Amino acid sequence: MEQTRFETGMEQLRKIDGISGENVIKSLEDIAPDIGRFIIEFAFGEIYPREELSLPEREMVTITSLLTSGGCEPQLEVHINGALNVGLSPQKIVETFIQCIPYVGFPKVLNAIRVAKNVFSERKILKEIAD
Repeated sequence: MEQTRFETGMEQLRKIDGISGENVIKSLEDIAPDIGRFIIEFAFGEIYPREELSLPEREMVTITSLLTSGGCEPQLEVHINGALNVGLSPQKIVETFIQCIPYVGFPKVLNAIRVAKNVFSERKILKEIAD
């Protein structure tokens, strides 16, 4: 039996973002449930399952896009966790942000680094970066 876009999206959301992603969707239920459904069906149901990029590559693109947009720190937090969940190392995440400095500048990169530091600290992996 073929999965619906929603089922595929929920499977991808759980694999990538885990409870953080589910909490984002739940936070929309009482005000904008359609936005949650759009996120699940479109982003996670159609875009993420495409085969041309791996999940780590997709998360690298996502965290870079959120960094360059600026003002997306809550979403960046969810996707830094997602990047770690699908196998990106903390060092690779930091290096990805460093690569953005010449193109978007220090302020946006420093904001992203602050979010990453919080995520790494919460996950008790902050020390790995310094070693």
